[in-house]
Amino acid sequence: MNEKTNRATPSDTVIDVWIRLMRAQRRLLGQIEADLKSAELPPLGWYDVLWELVRSPQGRLRPFEIEERTLLAQYNLSRLIDRLEKAGLVQRQTFDQDGRGQWVVVTEEGRALQKRIWTVYAKAIEDNVGAKLSEADAATLGCLLARFS
Repeated sequence: MNEKTNRATPSDTVIDVWIRLMRAQRRLLGQIEADLKSAELPPLGWYDVLWELVRSPQGRLRPFEIEERTLLAQYNLSRLIDRLEKAGLVQRQTFDQDGRGQWVVVTEEGRALQKRIWTVYAKAIEDNVGAKLSEADAATLGCLLARFS
């Protein structure tokens, strides 16, 4: 058994890493959200849902699949899908005989908005992450973070 797994409390180093991860996440997400807002684009949550729909077969997913892929809570996701539908970015389609089954389908407007958001999002990722890491550092960090998946 690994010595690390026997500890009842994290070391100061592990606590420091945790704090740095949380601060980095908050700062990076805040900067990306600010960049989207200044470009008069919707929040990142909209992009996450649209991206998952765009990359899915036939551009559609069931709500629980979107929830799993985006990590949005079901109650938040339902309201977000309502807003996306009202904006004409997605459509709901029923598929069960009893009408309870539902697809969320991305529209052409949704695909176009996802691409527009990506131009700002990609630049924000490069400015806030890519510009601060070499390719080797990025690969190392990616491998380290993969341990938490």
